[in-house]
Amino acid sequence: MGSLDRKLFRDLWHIRGQALAVAVVIACGISTVVMSFGTLGSLEATREAYYQQQRFADVFAHLKRAPVSLVRQIARIRGVKWVEDRIVETATLDVAGMIEPIMGQLISLPAPGRTALNRPVVRRGRLPYAKRTDEILLSEPFAEAHGLSPGGHVTATINGHKRKLQIAGIALSPEFIYAIGPGVLMPDDKRFGIVWMPRNAMAASYDLTASFNDVTLTMMRSGNEAAVINRLDEILAPYGGAGAYGRADQISHAFISNEMEQLKGLGNVVPPIFLAVAAFLLNVVISRIIATEREQIGLMKAFGYSDLRVGGHYLKLVLLITSIGIAVGFLAGAWFGRGVTELYTDFFRFPKLYFHLDYRIFAAAGLVALLAGALGALGAIRGAIRLAPAVAMQPAIPTTYRKGVFSLIGLAAILSQPTMMILRHLGRWPVRASLTTLGISMSVAILVSSLFFYDSMDHMLDTYFHH
Repeated sequence: MGSLDRKLFRDLWHIRGQALAVAVVIACGISTVVMSFGTLGSLEATREAYYQQQRFADVFAHLKRAPVSLVRQIARIRGVKWVEDRIVETATLDVAGMIEPIMGQLISLPAPGRTALNRPVVRRGRLPYAKRTDEILLSEPFAEAHGLSPGGHVTATINGHKRKLQIAGIALSPEFIYAIGPGVLMPDDKRFGIVWMPRNAMAASYDLTASFNDVTLTMMRSGNEAAVINRLDEILAPYGGAGAYGRADQISHAFISNEMEQLKGLGNVVPPIFLAVAAFLLNVVISRIIATEREQIGLMKAFGYSDLRVGGHYLKLVLLITSIGIAVGFLAGAWFGRGVTELYTDFFRFPKLYFHLDYRIFAAAGLVALLAGALGALGAIRGAIRLAPAVAMQPAIPTTYRKGVFSLIGLAAILSQPTMMILRHLGRWPVRASLTTLGISMSVAILVSSLFFYDSMDHMLDTYFHH
């Protein structure tokens, strides 16, 4: 280890408090990047794999009633790859221990051997037998909320008739990753559930034999979604079509996509703020170190150290502080990412959801942080490089003081001497004062923007229930 390297670690120890503060700021920015983009990547990969495996549809449409023969006409729409007709209805469910009624969405299962879209994943039990009219498949969140399992029973009021249904299996579906009932803001697994029944049983219950009231379809890669939707609306209009819509407007998919956009925004907006503050702090710290070590810099240059080695010494100090922040940020970001992913499992019901880190995230975040730190201290390091040995050995030229604007407008006669010293200091270094004020403002803005939601909810509840 050379003499400059030993000096490097001594300098780091002497400024350990300031270095720790800067490293923490950098760690906050890096951890936000790792957490947000790591979680985003995990959600995207899991969702796309889930959609492909279970054949999630691209276009959806609901109608009053149409004959099954209409499916052939829908399949001939240009750009359509696969069409599945089904029956979708609502029913009232009764479960032991619940006094208020429960909303259930009934969806027909296709006949055995037929390739289906939006295929449910059986988590426990089995699919209902096609010839059994009293067997159902129940959504896992609803079953967990009520402690139901295969072999149990629920009572449903189907088309005005109360029926006792046996639970054949518990399942999840790509169509209901975020299962939300009509007219509510958040998932309520106790009061809303998905029920899958054999097609024949539902057709008999709702008098829809050889008919359907809901259709989903997948598209070819070359297909035009807008054109397909327009044509589908034209075909379904005589049959009470309620308007077809694409995957982007499907409730579950839209909620997940919105959450992904928020994660992307968090990763793009917040880290640059932290890194900008860190760059400013590094500039201040290195500038003060160089001003303090002015004579040492002159001695080093007098003893033969080149400008490049002297500048490289202080650049190493900057990169060392930045690297500490990056390492802590990586660990904290991975920990936060796993926590956020576990939190998402309470709302987004995937068969499996694991936090997975792409090492490109680490590389990009670390490179940007190192670049920000180096650029932040570049001005101060350049000043050290330009110092000639003879000039560096001499004391710095005193700052030229003169009457400032506060004295000229007569504030000196009104304000106390300490107050005037503060005002003069702010006036002589306006950029530094402005950046410090901006940093404090940003931190307060982050706190307010992240916490106002709780006050808004409290105000909304108080207004709704007490006024």
